[in-house]
Amino acid sequence: MAKPVRGLRFQPSGGSRAAQIPVGKKQRLTIERLANDGRGIAFLEGRTWFVAGALAGEEVEARVLGAHGKVVEARTERVFSASDLRRPAPCAHAGRCGGCSVQHLPHDEQLALKQRMLAEQLSRVAGVEPEAWAAPLSGPEFGYRRRARVAVRWDAKAKKLEVGFRAAGSQDIVAIDECPVLVQPLQPIMSRLPAMLQRLSKPQALGHVELFSGSAIAVLLRHMAPLSAADLEILQAFCAFHEAQLWLHGEGEPQPVDPDQALGYRLEPWNLQLAYRPGDFVQVNAGVNEAMVAQALEWLAPQADERVLDLFCGLGNFALPLAQNVREVVAVEGVATMVARAAENAASNNLHNTRFFQADLSQPLSDAEWAREGFSAVLLDPPRDGAFEVVRKLASLGAKRLVYVSCNPATLARDTVELVRQGYRLKRAGILDMFPQTAHVEAMALFEAS
Repeated sequence: MAKPVRGLRFQPSGGSRAAQIPVGKKQRLTIERLANDGRGIAFLEGRTWFVAGALAGEEVEARVLGAHGKVVEARTERVFSASDLRRPAPCAHAGRCGGCSVQHLPHDEQLALKQRMLAEQLSRVAGVEPEAWAAPLSGPEFGYRRRARVAVRWDAKAKKLEVGFRAAGSQDIVAIDECPVLVQPLQPIMSRLPAMLQRLSKPQALGHVELFSGSAIAVLLRHMAPLSAADLEILQAFCAFHEAQLWLHGEGEPQPVDPDQALGYRLEPWNLQLAYRPGDFVQVNAGVNEAMVAQALEWLAPQADERVLDLFCGLGNFALPLAQNVREVVAVEGVATMVARAAENAASNNLHNTRFFQADLSQPLSDAEWAREGFSAVLLDPPRDGAFEVVRKLASLGAKRLVYVSCNPATLARDTVELVRQGYRLKRAGILDMFPQTAHVEAMALFEAS
């Protein structure tokens, strides 16, 4: 047998592999353009850099957050040559907190970025453009967020409790004493929350805190061990001072300390009150939510004799206003507790022409009892992964008009391909600025049968 040859090194067939760029390395870059998520794009030595906090045309120093293959993710550390569009970041935590990634852009430029993102997805993926573009639905760029989840973590090594929001590009927690996008009633709670939590006897047993401002203010604490009587007294005193409800989430579902307290939000234009419990899905921007519901009703143009289908109905955010205008609304949701809550909301608002059903809407629509009579119009508001299996069967329901509310332009564009294949035309589309200061895009599209 031949003696094995040792010590020889062979290069892979593709040639030598480029050395990986270490995390933390600083690099001077010229930004060519913006990506769809608002990050700057630069090209250097065969690699594509995505740089948070940078604008097109700028020369910046970027710190590497991570690299894989020929893609490098980084954040701006220093701006040598600033774009004329750049504005001072309104928040003191900009660049560290991961929440508001495009606040260095003026609000009108943020809207333009989101509009381009939606148009590009519809054109590139679906090969279509709406017959008409709607003006962006937007509201105040600050003080809009009525719900927030605050991260809480015990650092055993430093023996301190970290309270704040997740950092950009990591799981670190940035201490937050002020958040400009929170609604005003939550600001004083946010500023005093860390000091209060640090007084509790078992900080290592604390999870997260959820804040909500609607028909009442609520503070929910997630805890992994029973609270002592002294800790409960601290929490109750804090909430009493801020005139807020206290909710606790240990084992099971979140529960109010005072079971007689009601929590929810109003849809003022329709004189509707919807019950809400921490953990339920709710649109965080109350003003844009009302404008969104109004636009959906206008586009769908429901008639008094019609039967309308609302898919992914949640608490009834669309179903209840629709019910005031049509013969019947059939509303379907995947989460059983939300179905029950939506039905209760309809009853409490004296709407008896609504029916609510639970179904797995990630699967194809089967011959469900609620679908057999067909519908004149359909409204759907799916999660980020869209509604591909649902839209494949929509034409069979007989709907002539369809309003699709999306929180992900990519899956909206994908589902548009299927709707066009079924004979629907994209009549109108526009963005919903539900999250100012972020690159997150929500959109609404109107389809009509040919």
